[in-house]
Amino acid sequence: MSGVNTIIFGATGGVGAFAAYAAKERGANLFLAVRDLTKALPNVTLEQEKQDGLIRVQADLTKPNTLIAALTATKATRAFVYFTYGAPEHMKFSFEALKSAGVEFVVFLSTGGIRGDPRIPTPDEPIFWAHGQAEIHLEETFGKKGYVAIRPAFFASNTLWWKEMIKAGDVRLPYPQATNDALAPKDIGQVAGALLVQGPSVLDSFDGEYNAIRLYGPRLRTQREEALVIARALGKEIKITTVSEEEFISFFVKLIPEPIARLLVSDFKMRAGLVDDDGFYAESEFKKASINIEKYSGRRPTEFEEWAEDNKGLFV
Repeated sequence: MSGVNTIIFGATGGVGAFAAYAAKERGANLFLAVRDLTKALPNVTLEQEKQDGLIRVQADLTKPNTLIAALTATKATRAFVYFTYGAPEHMKFSFEALKSAGVEFVVFLSTGGIRGDPRIPTPDEPIFWAHGQAEIHLEETFGKKGYVAIRPAFFASNTLWWKEMIKAGDVRLPYPQATNDALAPKDIGQVAGALLVQGPSVLDSFDGEYNAIRLYGPRLRTQREEALVIARALGKEIKITTVSEEEFISFFVKLIPEPIARLLVSDFKMRAGLVDDDGFYAESEFKKASINIEKYSGRRPTEFEEWAEDNKGLFV
C-alpha cells in the first residue's frame, strides 16, 4: 500500500537512512524524525534530501512529548523505530506515545540475540534482555497485528571497532578464527522500508509464534578474513595478531562499556569453536534466516567485499 504517511526515527543512522529511501522508493510519504535537524544522512546532503522530497521533524525517542508533536505534524500511521537505551521503561512510554498519536504499525529494529520468545533473555544478557523488554512492550501496546521486530545478527559495520588497529597495520584479536555473518546495514534498511510499505499484511506470511524476522548476511566469514578484506579494499598491508582476552578488552572498553565488551569476547570465543556452541549459526537456522533479506526486500544481499569497498572511507 503506497501513499501512507510514514515516519523514520534515527534517519541519520546507517539503517534508518536506508529504510527511509527504501520506503520512499516504494511510494510511502516519508518524514524523517531526527534529534538534530542539521545533521545530514549518510552520503546524502541536506540539499539532496530536500530535492528527494524528504521532510524533517524534530523528535527524540527518549522524550515522549516530542513524539506526539512530530506525529501530530506529520499524521504518520507507520513508524520505523530503533532501540534507545535512554528511553524510560525500555521504551514503554515511547511506544504508548506513538500509539496515542495515531501510529498503527511499527517496524522495530531489535537484535538477533533474541531467538523466539523475547521473554527468554535475562538481565545477565543486558543487550538481549533490554531489546526483549521493548518487544514485549510493543506487543502490549500495538497488539499482534501492529508491529514486526527485525532481528539482525552481526553488523558488517561492527568491524569499525578495528579502525585504529587497521590504521596501525596490526589487527589484534583474541579469536581471529571466530565467525560471523557481516550483515550490511543497507540490507537491514531495505527490509525495514519494504515492511513499512507492506504493513500488517506481511504478518500473514509468518509461520512462527512471534512477530519477528531474523536476518543473517549471505555467508559466514572469520574475523581474520574480514580484516583482510578491509585491508584489500584500502590497498593496505596488515598483519593479524592473536592477543589475550584481557589485552583486547583493555582496547575494547574505549569503544563500549566493559560488561558488554566481556560478553562479546565470550561470544567470539564461542564462535571460534573453543567452547560449546549455542547454535546461533547452526546450518539449518542460518540457511533459513540468510534468505530473508531477499525474501522481504526483493534485493540481493550485500557481500562483505562489496560493503568494505563502499565503506572504505570510514576506516581512514
